[in-house]
Amino acid sequence: MNKILVVAELDQNGIKKSTRCTIAAAKQLNSTIELLIAGSFAPNFAEEAAKIEGISQVICDANACYDHGIAENFAQLVLSLAKNYTHVLAPASSFGKDFMPRVAALLNVAQVSEITAILDDSTFIRPIYAGNAFAKVKSQDAIKLITVRSTAFDPANNQAHAAPIQTIEAKFEDSRVTFIKAETQASERPTLENARVVISGGRAFQSKENFDKLLEPLAEKLNAAIGASRAAVDAGYAPNDYQVGQTGKVVAPELYIAIGISGAVQHLAGMNTSKVIVAINKDADASIFQIADYGLVGDLYQLIPELTEKL
Repeated sequence: MNKILVVAELDQNGIKKSTRCTIAAAKQLNSTIELLIAGSFAPNFAEEAAKIEGISQVICDANACYDHGIAENFAQLVLSLAKNYTHVLAPASSFGKDFMPRVAALLNVAQVSEITAILDDSTFIRPIYAGNAFAKVKSQDAIKLITVRSTAFDPANNQAHAAPIQTIEAKFEDSRVTFIKAETQASERPTLENARVVISGGRAFQSKENFDKLLEPLAEKLNAAIGASRAAVDAGYAPNDYQVGQTGKVVAPELYIAIGISGAVQHLAGMNTSKVIVAINKDADASIFQIADYGLVGDLYQLIPELTEKL
């Protein structure tokens, strides 16, 4: 019988939505699902984790060496548990993408990355060529290591009865790696992963000053998260954690507004599953208009202030 381990992504603020989406994917395998939570703050959220629908047991390790999601530490923790499971799943976020390949290498198995659908317990669908095609992948490994694209699955709800919680004390701390600091962008608006509305800006803003001055007021009006193309991030207009695309974050909000973004395939891979896509660009031939539900051709320096004022 199959037995699944889901590795939770969480921090001091709680269990992230990506974890619930990964659990929803695991439920489609119709097997026993256990959830691993780790870090000094993990006990604070153990009861919440135990109430997630589909979970049969929560494994809680409160060692502080897991607080910052250091891949070398998590890889060894998951490796110590993996032999008890047929499937190990984690979100295809920077967290999962960091430690899961290490586990796969140590187990000498092939990782199945960023799945968007499950056909059976060994067959999965995943995007390739920056999302322009989808591959059907069949794994014959005894232990299947899988990362899940969270935007492809609705998050799991809570269940009526809480699952039991098992406490373990496994400390795997790689002495070669030291956490120095984490820099985050503090904002009262939703994060990119959780926002119903995302507004992204591209190279056309020409400077960080323009990027902030034009997008911040519009985002405030719409209670939207702000994203950026890789070109905008590389130019220094926006921080790296704003990047949407193949090498950034994958989002699927109800409304995605792309402003001054031409529509390179790498960017489309991160947002083309959005429910409604609006594009604003002065180039009527920009490829972004090919996937947009609504398009507006014009100068963003004129259109964005007008739009903000009317809202």
